[in-house]
Amino acid sequence: MSEQIKHECGLALIRLLKPVDYYHKKYDTPFYGLNKLQLLLQKQRNRGQDGAGVATIKLDTGPGHRYISRKRSNSPQYLTDVFKGIFDHFDNCTEEQLDDPHWLKANKPYTGELLLGHLRYGTHGVNTIETVHPFLRQNNWMSRNLVIAGNFNLTNVNELFEELVELGQYPKEKSDTVTVMEKIGHFLDDEVQRLFNWFKPEGYSNREINNLISEHLDMQRVLQRSSRKFDGGYVMAGMVGHGDAFVMRDSSGIRPCFYYYDDEIAVVASERPAIQTALKVGYSEVKELKRGHALIIKKNGAVEELFIKDQLPRQSCSFERIYFSRGNDKDIYKERKELGRLLAPKVLKMVDYDIKHTVFSFIPNTAEVAFYGMIEGLNEESNKLKQKQILEAGPDISKEKLEEIFSINPRIEKLAVKDAKMRTFIANDAIRGKMMSHVYDVTYGCIENDVDTVVLVDDSIVRGTTLRDSIIQTIAMLHPKKIIVVSSAPQIRYPDCYGIDMSKMKRFVAFKALVKLLEENNMSHLLQETYDLCVEQKSKPPEEMINPVQKLYERFTYEEVSAMIAKIITPDNLKPKVEVIYQTVDDLHAACPDNTGDWYFTGNYPTPGGVRVVNNAFINYMDKKDSRGY
Repeated sequence: MSEQIKHECGLALIRLLKPVDYYHKKYDTPFYGLNKLQLLLQKQRNRGQDGAGVATIKLDTGPGHRYISRKRSNSPQYLTDVFKGIFDHFDNCTEEQLDDPHWLKANKPYTGELLLGHLRYGTHGVNTIETVHPFLRQNNWMSRNLVIAGNFNLTNVNELFEELVELGQYPKEKSDTVTVMEKIGHFLDDEVQRLFNWFKPEGYSNREINNLISEHLDMQRVLQRSSRKFDGGYVMAGMVGHGDAFVMRDSSGIRPCFYYYDDEIAVVASERPAIQTALKVGYSEVKELKRGHALIIKKNGAVEELFIKDQLPRQSCSFERIYFSRGNDKDIYKERKELGRLLAPKVLKMVDYDIKHTVFSFIPNTAEVAFYGMIEGLNEESNKLKQKQILEAGPDISKEKLEEIFSINPRIEKLAVKDAKMRTFIANDAIRGKMMSHVYDVTYGCIENDVDTVVLVDDSIVRGTTLRDSIIQTIAMLHPKKIIVVSSAPQIRYPDCYGIDMSKMKRFVAFKALVKLLEENNMSHLLQETYDLCVEQKSKPPEEMINPVQKLYERFTYEEVSAMIAKIITPDNLKPKVEVIYQTVDDLHAACPDNTGDWYFTGNYPTPGGVRVVNNAFINYMDKKDSRGY
């Protein structure tokens, strides 16, 4: 993506299902769990660059012994910092102590059987250490301690917060993470108290009841009660002090989640390839957590995937497929290639089938796989053209003519090279902007001046500012006749509220194009009419709300919006003409048939909270408020 946007976080949970000395004997290390957790997080580092955290729980420790440990970091080298802080605890150990997993568990932190790691992308623009997961809810009762980490945004935090207040709680802040933790914590407390009241009349001592609570705690019931009103996209992982653990997924399957378990280990992660790499298991052995379900791992080692909420139609985030998840997932790799391949006919039409005078490239580096797919599609289309020319020439075609026909193949060059991140100490905004425009460099000598067209593949265009202020100006230094920017994603028209930091309408270049089209066609009054409709929605029940902004886009064709976007991203006084080709929503669904969450492109939100957010976002735009839509 030419312009970075912050998005979904990543998590990894591990439960070691054998005694601690088992891993030491089999794998020759007492740190088997920590090593696997580090690898899982490292292989998902694309999912968070604002911080990382790790928490561990030891099973069956006696009173007075620390059994929960946590380390978090928001430093630039967050993963290194976290694991260095963990392993520093073992620097003073002797060889004999490091060879004794039971001694390590009894005497050192981070040696538990239950491990939870998190990578954070801050969608609120706040990046203090207090915002880094996992979060910890402490209590002197072991079974009331709760550790929470997640990949989620909830659209109705205010409503859930008020419910907590009505229950008599006094949350320390109004954020979705704290609200979720306190919501689950409330029903965890309630379940613990219920069990205590159940066993106490039977004559058990309080100490005996603690063990009975650990054995009988119904995490499925806790999660069902606590998540009843959750609206949003989420994967939430939690550990209870006595040793139960869970990972819960939203009813639409918006956020990704995968798991694997055998008789040695149970693992959950945000991305399938991370598990495959860390545990050396096959694609089919890693399962996707069902939407509306939770994977619950009991203290006794039982692993079950259990129903939590009624399933809604599957609306898994298509942006995961286009950009966010790493491309080494088998399915995602194929889908990204297909997204590129489906663009080939549109690209050929835009260059008037003049392959000879067109150079194809991509904007580093997440568009690379889609670029490969587009080249495959171009080769398929060019072979059809060659076949047609040969048939038209007839049986007497000359060798020279054949050579001429076969010599026409897509010209592939690496034109845009991202240079090291530049720091500038100049205060003047205009001069600083010119300096920062050189973030990208070019490969000289690949373009015939004023003759060749450059086709650049990007995986998505959100704001268009990097294209306008840096990439297009840089490519124009090669003196092409035309620059065509190709997006493997459709036009991003609407805000996201389920994990991506895209909640302000004014930042979308597609929305800017819409406003400009309304102005040029004397329809600006429709903005006020839409504003009034959005305000009306606020008084309606969430399930009755509609998205009035969709009607505005329906005034213009897809191509008209793309043409206006091309004008907006064209720098002043640029000689080459700039054009834009966007993926269509239909082709997106054809390439990613099982991941149809497309609300940022269509405005069709999977939950009522999403509709409320788009209305709020449009109202904020009209009121000139620079605030999030939720």
